[in-house]
Amino acid sequence: MDKISKEQEMLNEIERLQRQLEISNNRVKKAKYGLVWMEVPEAFEEESENQMPILDEVKEKAITNEDGKPTHILIEGDNYHALTCLNYTHKEKIDLIYIDPPYNTGTDGFKYKDKRILNQYPDGTDVPKDHPLRHSYWLSFMSKRLELAKNLLKNDGVIFISIDDNESSQLKLLCDSIFLESNYVGCITWERKRKGSHLSKKFTKKTEYLHIYAKKGAEIELFGADVSEDGDGPLIKRTNSVKELIIKKEYLYTKLKDGRYPKGIYGSGSSSVELLEDIEVASNKFTTNLRLKGPFVWQQTKVEDEVKKGAKFFIKTTNFSLRALKGDLSGSFKALSSLFTRIVGTNEDAKTELSKILNLPEDKLPMNYPKPCSLIEKIIKTRTFESNPLIVLDFFAGSGTTGHAVLNLIEELNIQLQFILVTNNENGIMDNACYPRIKNVINGYSYTGKIKTKLYEKELSFGDLSKIEKINKEIIKIIEEAKTDQRISNIKKSIEDGVITITAEKNENGTVDGLGGSIAYYKTSFVGKNNILLASDEDKSSLAHKAGYLLAIAENTLKETEATKFFQFFENPEKVTAVYFKEELEEMEIFLKKVEEISKPVSLYLFSWGNSSDFEGMFDHLANIKIKTIPQPILEIYKNIYNIISA
Repeated sequence: MDKISKEQEMLNEIERLQRQLEISNNRVKKAKYGLVWMEVPEAFEEESENQMPILDEVKEKAITNEDGKPTHILIEGDNYHALTCLNYTHKEKIDLIYIDPPYNTGTDGFKYKDKRILNQYPDGTDVPKDHPLRHSYWLSFMSKRLELAKNLLKNDGVIFISIDDNESSQLKLLCDSIFLESNYVGCITWERKRKGSHLSKKFTKKTEYLHIYAKKGAEIELFGADVSEDGDGPLIKRTNSVKELIIKKEYLYTKLKDGRYPKGIYGSGSSSVELLEDIEVASNKFTTNLRLKGPFVWQQTKVEDEVKKGAKFFIKTTNFSLRALKGDLSGSFKALSSLFTRIVGTNEDAKTELSKILNLPEDKLPMNYPKPCSLIEKIIKTRTFESNPLIVLDFFAGSGTTGHAVLNLIEELNIQLQFILVTNNENGIMDNACYPRIKNVINGYSYTGKIKTKLYEKELSFGDLSKIEKINKEIIKIIEEAKTDQRISNIKKSIEDGVITITAEKNENGTVDGLGGSIAYYKTSFVGKNNILLASDEDKSSLAHKAGYLLAIAENTLKETEATKFFQFFENPEKVTAVYFKEELEEMEIFLKKVEEISKPVSLYLFSWGNSSDFEGMFDHLANIKIKTIPQPILEIYKNIYNIISA
């Protein structure tokens, strides 16, 4: 018996070496211009190297609201294992990926589990700036994860990756090899700080970068802004004859504050208009049709002709000056800009945002450099012109900003978005930041304490030079009024790069309403006694038994309604997933009767040793089912991943 075991062990080792040789040969064949680094084997926990990854639901952390809004997914665990699972559940299903990986600055806490020296550094090797393998560690870490991420993108999917100078050039070359250089969309420079640090006498860093790749770069379109933001024109000309126009509320947009506006004269001189009826604004929309009299360029018939072509109308100021975007431009948009400055927030804004949500002082936050919601919202909006629901993935979720941004956009745009967030729990980042943030934003929260507040901000133009005295008086008035508020302290004025800013700390005590939605919470886990390539029949049986949550996620039927030792049922409002995961047929009749009672479409998963089940025929009389097998399709996906480098 010992002799057989030793022979088998030697055969396994020969097979492993042959596989390594094949990988090396493939690398030589593929060698082209590009990035070269020392591939350093990454160690995972022993159980994960010798078992197969799955996802287990943590029911006590689920957040459920019956509000018709999407159920989102939080996954706690190493993102490599989570991405392996998602390669089964979400292959070619993700619309947009945003990640904020370690920047490898030497001080950002990035550690690498170098398999060769794990006995010396069981928690991973610290990677200081002068480490000889600094870039090799980071590239080895990132390459595996980006390979898996690529598989998840739809054909029109896109990935945004935040980075700074430390690894920007390496990231670009790495992504060129994974996503292909032809699919590189571009690089955005983001102003992450309004004010530079005075600590360095050599160089002040105020920006970071976003590298963008698309699955099919030539076909991608990225929304930057609506043409209406500067493409509309005035419909008032003081020399024209006065006429009356009626604009239906559904074609009318406004930036006016919510409230009621009484009928009367608005504006001054020959360009003034008369509002003929009281009108009310709610959430940037008029609640009734608009009736105006003034020196308009268009007749009512022209208005109606342009409406048929898709025209939009705008009231941007309280003088009720009517503007229009012609129908042949409506629906158009400007491409994404390569520069994000004051259109999005900064790291400082992000810390203030997170401080309020977690009800913690900024110096007590569980992370130092969260991203602002406005940045991620801008990124997600690049794809929201698509009519279909979008799935957004972040597998370096950190404090959960991406999830928060998705929840904001669902509320703002009234669209169907779903997020998938993945993070480990190192330093309590899931328990102390990501999960509580998402929970508070969904359910609402209270806050108290000093909150940094921006009292005033103005970017000076050349024309402002003639108004500087007026601007100064305005600033003095704001500061004097702030001083009378006992809640405000530490008022600071600054001017940098032509921008005047007044900030203060404000003692606040209040509540914020929740945005709604639901959360399904999962943790990575492992089954079997062997790795993917050496899976035994026992391992396959274990995988089938524990695959229920993977199948539910794949079908987006996240609510478990029943579970026994033989089967599980999951559902969403549209369909049901039914899983019979045992080889034995003891409860098959019970399972069949339950399936027969379901009126919704059913995705039916049956245990099989091959690609077809021996008892599929029992369900032939049911028209509303689609039969699939387990665990072999899961194993095939996992095997491809295991050999991903040689593929």
